[in-house]
Amino acid sequence: MEETKQIYFNQQGKKRKKRFFSSYYWDEISNYTNYFSHEDSSVLEVGSGSGDLLASISGSIKTGIDFSSEYISWAKEKHKDKKINFLLMDANNIELNQTFDLIIISNLIGFVDDIQNVFEQIKKCCHPNTKVIVQYYNSIWEPLIKFSELIGLKQKTPTQNWLSTRDINNLLYVSGFDVYRNSKRLIFPIFFPVLSFILNKYLAKFPFFRFFSLNIYSFAKPLPEININNYFNKYSTSVIIPARNESGNIENAILRLPNFGKHIEIIFIEGNSTDDTWQKIQDIQKKYASSHDIKIGQQKGKGKGDAVREGYKIATGDILMILDADLTVPPEDLPKFYNNIASGKGDFINGTRLVYPMDKEAMRFLNYLGNHFFSWAFTWLLEQRFKDTLCGTKVMFRKDYIKLIKNRTYFGEFDPFGDFDLLFGAHKLNLKIVEVPIRYKERTYGETNISRFKHGIILLRMCAFASRKCKFI
Repeated sequence: MEETKQIYFNQQGKKRKKRFFSSYYWDEISNYTNYFSHEDSSVLEVGSGSGDLLASISGSIKTGIDFSSEYISWAKEKHKDKKINFLLMDANNIELNQTFDLIIISNLIGFVDDIQNVFEQIKKCCHPNTKVIVQYYNSIWEPLIKFSELIGLKQKTPTQNWLSTRDINNLLYVSGFDVYRNSKRLIFPIFFPVLSFILNKYLAKFPFFRFFSLNIYSFAKPLPEININNYFNKYSTSVIIPARNESGNIENAILRLPNFGKHIEIIFIEGNSTDDTWQKIQDIQKKYASSHDIKIGQQKGKGKGDAVREGYKIATGDILMILDADLTVPPEDLPKFYNNIASGKGDFINGTRLVYPMDKEAMRFLNYLGNHFFSWAFTWLLEQRFKDTLCGTKVMFRKDYIKLIKNRTYFGEFDPFGDFDLLFGAHKLNLKIVEVPIRYKERTYGETNISRFKHGIILLRMCAFASRKCKFI
């Protein structure tokens, strides 16, 4: 079977046929995968064919492998001016002495006899934070595709595997991968002016219509090899505490913060307080100088988002954490966040307040409804399940935040709170987002700085803006 397929693809590669009728379909795949690739990414494409996808996406190191000698020869000839390493290699026996940040498998698994073996082979090319994108046909299109081949509308291909999303996700899991997102795109794979644009960019993103999408994507990362002795003292952490009118909570933030990881750096950023918060922060820094590593600063701008960024600028820890100074997220819960990111269970850890029952006065009713609405909106926008988007505690690696800064121009400086900026940025970086439930407590000092209606309207506007940058692409 494999030999027959190799003969077929060698024949296709020898023809050197340009993609005219199907170029719209292939361009859509390239554009979508490029959204998750970045200039400093090392990229491997398994089954690279003529190399068009690799040539069109960002990456500092790009490698393509294919078992067809004719396709590899064509790819080298076609993209000789680009720094891409094309290698003749069977996906069933990958021999590469390097790992990659991003691995793409597009239009390949339908022709593979042993998909699990291929997934196990690519795991040899993964480091703990490698992201894998597997693209394949939606099985409901099988009759139409076969009919298209029968009437000559589409190039006839060898017999294919037609698997469901659940099948692919399970194969990835048994091969040692964790699937964290599935996406469906393209309900009209032929270019027709205006119509293709409306159907694919907008209509295909909504429920019901998504069911008919041609292309399905599974996003995965290697399952972590969890050993508490390997990660418990592996990383240092910077805990950023933005504080405005929180004088009565400053010392408790220190006293209630548990010890975890290699080292904890505490960073207070005061922002335009009308009480003695800034004086209290300075006093606390001196009082606990011998037992705690405390840095302090005052923000020049306004809003929590600006304060968090000021804290991130001076942070030196491997991991960045946000702890709101109102302490409604208990400091005692921060080790849970550390354990999840340090063990590799997620790349971005988001707190959720909407799982456990919360204190009676912790969240007002309209805020509760608003949080549920934004949870639904984000689940749809980012195609990962969200229970709570506005919980103040968010955790990520500093090295990923540095990449997020570089990508911030894609979204712009649009978020005064910082929550959406980090979540959308994490999505653009193709990070696995994991939620950690916490018990949300009511304030013991001061009043909330959030205006339900004014800030709610701002959040709605940010969702509408981000939908153009994340969903309708």
